[in-house]
Amino acid sequence: MHTSDSTSEEALRTAWALLLDQADSIADTITLSLFERDHELWERIGPEFRADVRGSTRQHIHRGLRILSGTLEERHGEDENAVELWRETGRRRARQDVPLELVLNAYNLGARTLWEALVGRVSADPAIGVGDEVLLLAARSVWTTLDVQNTVLIDAYRRESSRMQRQDLQREQGILDHLIEGRGADPEFAEEARSALGIEADDAVACVAVIQDRGAVGDVLAPTEDRLDRLQIVARWHVRSGVHYGLLSGPLPGEDGLVDLFAPNVVGRTGIAMSTDGVAGFAAAFQFACRAAETVPRGVRQVVALSDRLPEVLLAGSPLVAPRLLAETLAPVMAQPRAQADVLLETLEALLRHDGSPTHAATDLYCHRNTVIYRMKQIEQMTGRSLTDPRDKMLLGLALMARHRG
Repeated sequence: MHTSDSTSEEALRTAWALLLDQADSIADTITLSLFERDHELWERIGPEFRADVRGSTRQHIHRGLRILSGTLEERHGEDENAVELWRETGRRRARQDVPLELVLNAYNLGARTLWEALVGRVSADPAIGVGDEVLLLAARSVWTTLDVQNTVLIDAYRRESSRMQRQDLQREQGILDHLIEGRGADPEFAEEARSALGIEADDAVACVAVIQDRGAVGDVLAPTEDRLDRLQIVARWHVRSGVHYGLLSGPLPGEDGLVDLFAPNVVGRTGIAMSTDGVAGFAAAFQFACRAAETVPRGVRQVVALSDRLPEVLLAGSPLVAPRLLAETLAPVMAQPRAQADVLLETLEALLRHDGSPTHAATDLYCHRNTVIYRMKQIEQMTGRSLTDPRDKMLLGLALMARHRG
């Protein structure tokens, strides 16, 4: 039997009204089914949240049935209130860190349970006189409403998640700023930082500083992040005065091991320094990592460890030291004609690599041992330094480093 649209709508509202007195029991059935299906999750979440879900489900079912039955259609804004209920539920579940999939499953279960309750009520009492056509309309109405609910809820959930992520990121970056300013030395702040950044008290901590002369670091570090994740190393990134830096924590492999991890995807001049005192020593590690990165020539993509660049870092720490060091050591050699100076400096580097041995230096230089001895005497005479004196060798080695920096 076919009815007019108005008659069908009236029959539909009448059908949904049959469930008004069952609203609480329907809601409780939905809640119980949720708790049974994901028992471990709900047990872990705790009793307060379970009570919140029960109350929220009752509110949703009551409001939904009143709208579907038309008992509140004269009240202005009831549909808008329902939308706001869905929206607030999405925001609240995001804040409670409930997986979105679980929330949508709950809504789907609710729609199915509501429909099954209507079919059960009509089937139990044929005298009610609700025909199949009306039941089909009821099914369409409940699933159409579910589509709208899900759309509103997903949008609200994602917006709230994004907002919380922004807040978390701002807090995280604020903590990193405070750490490199030295606040990690305050035990109370150090504890707050460890909690916010997910650092265990016995975790090793290191700093990675990346100086990119052109362009931005962007997502280039993603492959390195994947390697760190596999090793359960946590990386927190921020930018300070043009330096892209990261706090690494967890089972760190040491500076050389970290160099190996970052080397395949170097994006700029990169320095790595371990902290000797956890988060409390991160400020010093940041300074050392930046100094180590600065020892890499501009335009070169290379990652270096502080432990391998200590002499260069010492020189970089005081810009006035390098010119003075050169003046006190290599200035006479560098004053020679360019070709002669280059030969003598190359010879000096070979001698220092081999602890002053003319024989081994000659092998590197592809020349006779006596030639190396002659050049060595020239260098010693010009500089006033002896390659058999440990202190003089140290000064000459530092001077060569200073020259390369210049």
